Amino acid sequence: MILVIFTGSRYADWRLAEKGRLLHGFRTAGINSYIQDENFINQLLNKNTDLLYNAEKVKKIFFFGAGASSKERQEKIIQVFSTFFKNAKVKASHDLDASAISTFGDDKGIVGIIGSGSNAAYFTGKKIVTNNYGLGYILADEGSTNWIAQQVLRDYLTDAMPQGFREKLDEKYSLDRKYILEKLYNNPNPNIFLTSFADFFYEHRYEPYLSNIIKKGLNLYITTYLLPLLDQYPDSNISLTGSVAHNYQEWLTEFAKEYHLNIKTITKEPIQNLIKYYINKN
Repeated sequence: MILVIFTGSRYADWRLAEKGRLLHGFRTAGINSYIQDENFINQLLNKNTDLLYNAEKVKKIFFFGAGASSKERQEKIIQVFSTFFKNAKVKASHDLDASAISTFGDDKGIVGIIGSGSNAAYFTGKKIVTNNYGLGYILADEGSTNWIAQQVLRDYLTDAMPQGFREKLDEKYSLDRKYILEKLYNNPNPNIFLTSFADFFYEHRYEPYLSNIIKKGLNLYITTYLLPLLDQYPDSNISLTGSVAHNYQEWLTEFAKEYHLNIKTITKEPIQNLIKYYINKN
């Protein structure tokens, strides 16, 4: 039995398969190994009945996660999963690897993520080429839900947003200055707070105030990540994954035409193609 996990900061998608057949699929809270400790991950594993029931049957685990970019953080995942899945060989990789495999398979191209966070890299068909991107929600994540939420909350706190939009935000969340600052600066997972606005943003995406922010973020993502990568790897196909890329692809496609980008695919959730890839490989 194999287990494939793809996780952002907000959600984790899990798929169990055996003998070429998908057995179970479910979603849990996200796992970000940069932010969450072993206790959080262990508790999450022990709460899920599908995982508890199949723990000893799983032989191979392919984990792809936000924050799992270094050997140290990958080792954290491997250690916790190996303790829970005692008979399994665990491989932990970055979420960019998942996006690359799920969209390009064994082909080469530029792969990007615009979801809870954002990132991009060149994929050789075998591995991601290391770069200086992926600086996280404080220093980067341009165009992502984290980035959009930061712009909106800053405008909320400084009275720089239209009153009508502010009223809709208040009606949904009952925000105030103390609550926002507490969540951002005294909460162990401020990125989870930022991504909690994702559904609200999508629902109100055509509000002029919000659509301008989203478009600004998409444009910034392209100029920060994709154009520099295209300078290094001219004429490359581009594949994007993530909820923001998918939900706002109408505007993303417009920018692609403007910048003459060859976007091959836009996929919301890599997990379906990932499990197909590993079922075929195993």
